[in-house]
Amino acid sequence: MFEKFEKFQLVLLAVILALGLVVAVKVGMSGVSKDTIMVTGSAYQVVKSDSGRLEFDINARKPDKQSAYNTVKTQLPIVMKYLNDKGINDIEVKAASGYYSYKYNPNGSMTNEIAYFNLSQIVVIKSDDVQKIKEISTDIQQLLAKGIDIDVRSPEYFYSKLGDLKITLLQDATTDAKDRATAMLKATHNKPGKIQSVRMGVFQITPVDSTNVSDMGINDTTTIDKKVTAVANVVFRIK
Repeated sequence: MFEKFEKFQLVLLAVILALGLVVAVKVGMSGVSKDTIMVTGSAYQVVKSDSGRLEFDINARKPDKQSAYNTVKTQLPIVMKYLNDKGINDIEVKAASGYYSYKYNPNGSMTNEIAYFNLSQIVVIKSDDVQKIKEISTDIQQLLAKGIDIDVRSPEYFYSKLGDLKITLLQDATTDAKDRATAMLKATHNKPGKIQSVRMGVFQITPVDSTNVSDMGINDTTTIDKKVTAVANVVFRIK
């Protein structure tokens, strides 16, 4: 009886080993059949903006609407002369907007009596001379000494050849991906072959010293010098 039991154990052990061998072969074959590698490459270039934009408001606060409009109408030629003297010719005067402010009672409640009318005249200037835009963004405040109330927005700077640069950076990012794949496969005595697919990531346009990234991409307009970064996810066939 013990002899039969021992034979049964041997048969059972043989079956288990056989099943184990089959599983091992399948696992090994699954690794070999995976003959591609996906690598992320990146490239960047620092560029200088070639155009700028500045927006500011000419403000007036007067007892009535007409007085406010008259004040801005009188001050606008002074502002225009200042801009022309600075060499700015691309000037857009947008529609003015305003609102009434009302007087308050001693208890803090607002009355229906008009205190004054607030008027804002928006002016936008553009130039290919970005340094001039930067200079005016701070220098224009000197008009305050002439009684002109001006609120200046932050200047914006743009790079017009961004479309061509993106193509170049995508090529460089793909090359970087291949270099990374080569380094990764070197230990296995393999190397990257033909490209199976390329997926372009979002572009990051940031200040030169910035490390910020965003899934939606960044488009910085606050600095003259910008860093444009491209990312490419590339799938290579292994050979």
